Amino acid sequence: MASDQENSQDANAPNDTSEKEITRGITIMKSIIRDRDKAVTYNVNWNADNQLIGSNAAKLASYIGTLVRMHIPITATRWSNKELGSAKDKIWTEILRSFNIEDTTTRKKYILQLVGKRHRGWRTFLTNKYLKDKEIFFVEYDPEYPVKYAIFITEEEWVAFVAQRRDENFKKVSATNRERASNPTYAYKKGRLGYARLEEKILDETKSDATSLPPHVLWKEARVGKDGTVRDDVQHIYDECETLSQSISTAEDQENRSVLSRALNVPEYPGRVRGKGHGCTPTSLYKNPRRRNPSNQEVMETLQALQAQVLQLQKDNERYRCMEKCSSQLKETSEKASINCQNKFPEGISSCQLYLSSPTYRLVGKGKVHNTSGDLLHHRPLPDGHLKVSVDVVLDKDALLPIPDIVSETTLLRDAIGSFVAWPLDLIFIDDETPTKPASNDKGILRHNESVASQKEVFAQGSQQLSQKIGSRQKNKRDLPVTSLPKKRSFVPRYQISLETLVDSSDMATAGAIRLLDMEEDIFGYSCTETIGKEDLEHIFRHQELGVGVIHTYIRFLYDNFMRGNDQLSNRFRFVSSSLVNKALICREPDSCREYLVKRFMASSTNNLYLWPYNSGCHWLLLAIHPLKEVVYFLNSIDGEWTNYPDMKQLVDTSIKVFRSQRQARVPRTKSSNITWIKVQCPLQRNGIDCGYFVMRFMREIINMNQIEIPITYFDEYKCAHYTRLQLEQIKEELCQYFIKKRLISI
Repeated sequence: MASDQENSQDANAPNDTSEKEITRGITIMKSIIRDRDKAVTYNVNWNADNQLIGSNAAKLASYIGTLVRMHIPITATRWSNKELGSAKDKIWTEILRSFNIEDTTTRKKYILQLVGKRHRGWRTFLTNKYLKDKEIFFVEYDPEYPVKYAIFITEEEWVAFVAQRRDENFKKVSATNRERASNPTYAYKKGRLGYARLEEKILDETKSDATSLPPHVLWKEARVGKDGTVRDDVQHIYDECETLSQSISTAEDQENRSVLSRALNVPEYPGRVRGKGHGCTPTSLYKNPRRRNPSNQEVMETLQALQAQVLQLQKDNERYRCMEKCSSQLKETSEKASINCQNKFPEGISSCQLYLSSPTYRLVGKGKVHNTSGDLLHHRPLPDGHLKVSVDVVLDKDALLPIPDIVSETTLLRDAIGSFVAWPLDLIFIDDETPTKPASNDKGILRHNESVASQKEVFAQGSQQLSQKIGSRQKNKRDLPVTSLPKKRSFVPRYQISLETLVDSSDMATAGAIRLLDMEEDIFGYSCTETIGKEDLEHIFRHQELGVGVIHTYIRFLYDNFMRGNDQLSNRFRFVSSSLVNKALICREPDSCREYLVKRFMASSTNNLYLWPYNSGCHWLLLAIHPLKEVVYFLNSIDGEWTNYPDMKQLVDTSIKVFRSQRQARVPRTKSSNITWIKVQCPLQRNGIDCGYFVMRFMREIINMNQIEIPITYFDEYKCAHYTRLQLEQIKEELCQYFIKKRLISI
């Protein structure tokens, strides 16, 4: 009997695991601490669903467990408790010191969720080991204090923890969860591998080009045993998912219940994707965030933006009403004067003097009057009693235009130098110069280029002084001998005239006609074909906003004429395709944009500068990226900040960090999340059309200078406040000459 009683007492006593515990030891990840002190960091990888994978994923998970035991008390029952905020921030800081992880809200949220899981697992481990017997029932005696973990748990915390776990409400919840988990219908059979690492393993073994697998495929593979057999009920669910996936769209799958949840006939929990594991959410899986109610700050920002739009519309309305009033006031006088004055203007183009009658009658400028039938001003009919003139010289810097220019929003005469405006007939007087008249069978000088030719006249005082300063710099300009630009006084747009003649005489004159231009792999990192349409050429001829086809054609021109055969330039400068990375694609497919940029950067050598013409949807700007030095030069011809393009900036920063991680670069702690952005004080445009032409000239000048470091005040050889129309016409001449040379247009 005594022996039976002793055996009974031994059965109720806790097992002696001291020998086993000493052998196992405590996991504190000393290797990571030693490497951290040596400024050595570990790279981690993320899959397409923003889940942690790779060789260092398990090491990070173990390190998180150590940090949890050190900084989070076991008595913390609610992970959302604000009192844990400082401890969470400290854990996040410690992780960033040892692992190369982007310091973003998304990454921090993922890691802290993983920290929460480790904390719950730590509490569950203590409960099962010290508070329950072999049958997983709570013991009746007082459990001993775990001396092994004394460095993590104080005796007071242990007493409070035991009291929490012995609470009757907790015991009920624990029993319910234990019963539910004891006999799952479809048992998970991959141990600690997890869905993300299982997916990585399958993709590696099959050598697939896919970046992720459907949830139901992973769900099935996670329930395959070591012998490789698949249970019939598991296979039945998989087959039903395959059938449903053919009839349910992705949007319906996201908004309602997923295919897997439908086949299992179970509810879908918010923020969770069944069959994908920790960290995968509907947002990351479907790349389409669900709508949420805007915050008060967002509502106020939207309201302010709408108020600004209303104010601008009111200003535009006032301007139009003012124009109509001016037109009506001048109409009667002009109609009377046109009877006597129309005949005094020779047909064609003539030099003239420009007068104003208010507030005093005076000479304000000189230019060219264009007396041609059916002539238009900015694609609109001229007002009655007016002729189209090009302004060459301004004598009164404060003179207003008789009719403001709606297109360029110009009201002062000095801002209209080199462009066309409408001028009243009775205020135009012909000079003694012989007028020019195009022959009947000759196209003559294109209307949109006549103002450039007229720039042979002397400019206004301010423009003349600026030109003299620039001219003195141009004497020392280091131009590459590949191609030469015409001098200002001898400039005639002959290539534009020739190309337009070719277009009018070829099949490109018909709507929908196109030409194809091959782009070699060395240009953008992949081989492609650029499409050039008639409208692209019309944009060049009419000096209108440019599309990506024209920008890419000019990049091909730069490559052929400057870089081909020149190892120094071809190894120093590279280009980023605007077709693969632009505003629309960054919003719709950010992962593919990032992958392309990282792949492009991985081909870089020590001194590579990547030129990326970025289209924000309605504006061109240029980014010059040095990925190894982690420097981004920002050239914007409208004087905007890079903060106005947050999607673009985030993409560049993330791509550089991923590039840094993939090449396993060791970055000082002070620079780990600091990428240098430099706003270059480049020439600025004075209208809403020239941005594409400015970007092309920026690229040409950067390559021409053969420097990968761009001065913040721009190159002295090209420094100016604004590019003249002539400087932009020179770029167009190079483009047109290249079209002709490549025989893209033939009769």
